[in-house]
Amino acid sequence: MNKENGIKMKYAALMLGLICVTACGTTMKLAVPEKFKEQATMQHVHGSRGNKMSFADITTSKIKRGVHVKYPGWGQSFFLENLLWNRVGIAKSEVVEKEKAGFRYALTNGKTTVQVFAAEKQVIKTHDFEMPNSPTIFKSFEILQNYEYIFSAFISADTTKSVTWELVMTNLYDRAKEGDNNPFTFIKQADNGLATNGTDTIIIKPLSIKKTELANGKTGQLPFKLLSGYELSMDGGVIAIIDLIDQNVWFYNELTPEEKLNVSAITTALFARKVHDTKW
Repeated sequence: MNKENGIKMKYAALMLGLICVTACGTTMKLAVPEKFKEQATMQHVHGSRGNKMSFADITTSKIKRGVHVKYPGWGQSFFLENLLWNRVGIAKSEVVEKEKAGFRYALTNGKTTVQVFAAEKQVIKTHDFEMPNSPTIFKSFEILQNYEYIFSAFISADTTKSVTWELVMTNLYDRAKEGDNNPFTFIKQADNGLATNGTDTIIIKPLSIKKTELANGKTGQLPFKLLSGYELSMDGGVIAIIDLIDQNVWFYNELTPEEKLNVSAITTALFARKVHDTKW
């Protein structure tokens, strides 16, 4: 199947939204609650799009990356089913795409250094339909069947009293298990996760925006929600907000230096991803 001529269903809505943003001259902003702003301090993450980051008293070493690979997997055969599809000029196939990457770096606040080791994996499975004799311009299309994204990172400090934190982010979809009959389902950007040291746990939730500011100052609506950041909470209270749009992080003012360092490690790890690239 000619993938370049296929209709990319899983990205169609996203591309429509981005075209609207560009054409309408919109300004995308993450809305940080005013109450949290009053109790927090914002820091801009310099170098979030590169291989070295810094903000406030936090700096990272150069991010060392492993091989970033994307390769096909084994797809299911539809030989018998295609005997019927071929009668109406349609060929069905299953396409599996796999992608993985890894990286490591050190992060310090000038007193304590932590090592971050991370890996991410993505698997996309689609059913592709090709209609070479179709009189329309759309000669192929695909329907998302399964999506699996897993990101994990180990955060280990160089002090004897510190314990290792593990960060895990996931985004999973299974059409059959969810009983989804919508052929236009696409991959949602929002992934959820947590970081834990076995005793304490930080919950990580995605933040999305649907309303946006137009060039004329009025408020407009996007076709769907776009991932704009993450909210980090512990024991029911918000301790940090990561702004993916403007590459900022808001720290709750009552965090200890150790807690702030852990949040900084989580923030830089999320910005450093390549398979699930959340940088605007």
